Amino acid sequence: MGRNDSGFSEAGLRKVRDVLERHVESGRIPGVVALVGRGDETHVEAVGTMRHDGGAPMRRDTIFRMASTSKPVTMAAAMVLLDECRLRLDDLVEPWLPELADRRVLKRIDGPLDDTEPARRPITVRDVLTSTFGLGMDLTSLGTPIMNAIFEQGLTPNLPEPMPGPDEWMRRLGTLPLMSQPGERWQYHISNDLLGVLVARVTGQPFGTFLRERVFDPLGMKDTGFHVPADKIDRLPTNYTPDPRTGEFIVWDEAAGGRFSRPPAFQDGGGGLVSTVDDYHAYFRMLLNHGMHGSGRILSRPAVELMTTNRLTPDQNAARTAMARDNVHVGFGQGQHGGWGFGMAVRTYRGDYAPVGQFGWDGGTGTSTYADPVNRLTGILLTQVGMSTPDSARLIHDFWTTVYQAIDD
Repeated sequence: MGRNDSGFSEAGLRKVRDVLERHVESGRIPGVVALVGRGDETHVEAVGTMRHDGGAPMRRDTIFRMASTSKPVTMAAAMVLLDECRLRLDDLVEPWLPELADRRVLKRIDGPLDDTEPARRPITVRDVLTSTFGLGMDLTSLGTPIMNAIFEQGLTPNLPEPMPGPDEWMRRLGTLPLMSQPGERWQYHISNDLLGVLVARVTGQPFGTFLRERVFDPLGMKDTGFHVPADKIDRLPTNYTPDPRTGEFIVWDEAAGGRFSRPPAFQDGGGGLVSTVDDYHAYFRMLLNHGMHGSGRILSRPAVELMTTNRLTPDQNAARTAMARDNVHVGFGQGQHGGWGFGMAVRTYRGDYAPVGQFGWDGGTGTSTYADPVNRLTGILLTQVGMSTPDSARLIHDFWTTVYQAIDD
C-alpha cells in the first residue's frame, strides 16, 4: 500500500476525498474545504460549490464563518495576557468589568429572575476562561425566564438583530442574575464573548486589534478576522440553515451585504471569526508545537498546556456530560470528549477514532477544527451548512473517521 511523506496512506487519503465527494453529491452539502496535516506535510481537498445551486467552485482559500470554532483561537488573547502577567488566573474581574460586581444568583435555574441569593464569591479570570463564571447558553434550560432574558437582551449572536457594542452588551449582562454560583458549573458560550470585552479593557485596544497584532499577524493568518473586507468578499460563500423538517436550503447569510461584510459593533470571541483552512492550520500547528511558530514564540508552553488539557472538575463538567449524553442524536458526537480546557474540548476518554488528548471544537455553521498531540495531526473541515439538520454533523463525523483510518505509520 502506498504512503506519502506525511504518514498517511495514499488509499486512505483517497477515502477522505471519496467521503467528501459523497456528501456533496448527496445534494445536502453544497461544498467543503478540508485540510489534514502532519509535520510539515499538508493535504487539502476542495469539493463542490459556493452556493447550493452552483456558482463558483470551492477553493483552498475560500473564507468561512467559523462560528464556535472561533473559541479555541480567540482564547489565545487571554493567554498572551497571562504570559505577560497583565492578568492572573485568580484575579477578580471587577476592576475591568465593574458591571459584574455584587452578583445575585438564581435560587433555581428555572425560577423567576427576582428569586435570587447573593453570590458566594466574586467572579475571577479563571471562571471566565473555564466557562464557569455563572451564565451561558444552557440547552437544558430553554424556555426558562433566564434563557428568555438572555435572548431578549440580544446577548447572543446569530439572531436577527446584531449584538450591541461591548459597553452596552456589558450593561445588559449586568442586569441579569447568574444562573449558577461562580466556579460551580460549566456553561456554554457567553464566557467567550465576555473574554473579548475583558481583553479589550485590559489592553485598551479593540479585541480584534489585539488578536491581529499578537496572534494573527505573527502566525501569518492574513484571512482571519471579524469581517471580510470588500476585496475578499467573493471568497465568502453563502451560508445556509436548512429547514429541519424538509431539508430545504434557507439562506442564513449572504456574502455581499451580509452580516460579515462589514466590521461588527461587537467582536464576538465565541463565534464571530471568519477564516480559511490554512490560517487555522497555522494556529493549531502552533499549539501542537507548544506555542512556537517557526523560530518565534506566540504562547508559552505552560499556557498551551493549560488551554489544551482538562480544566474542569466532574461537578463543573456535569452540564457538558449531560449535553453529550442527552443530545447525541442531534450532535452526532459533538460534545462527547469528556473534558474542557480553555475555549476548547479535550478528550479525556476514547469514545471514537480520536485518542485521548485530542483538542479543538466544532461550530454551528458546519465547521470542525482539532489537533491531536499523539499523532501530531491537525484537521480542519469547513462547510457553509449550519447544524439545523444533521447533514454537516454527519459529514464532520465521517471526515474524522476517514482521517484516522488514513494514518499509516
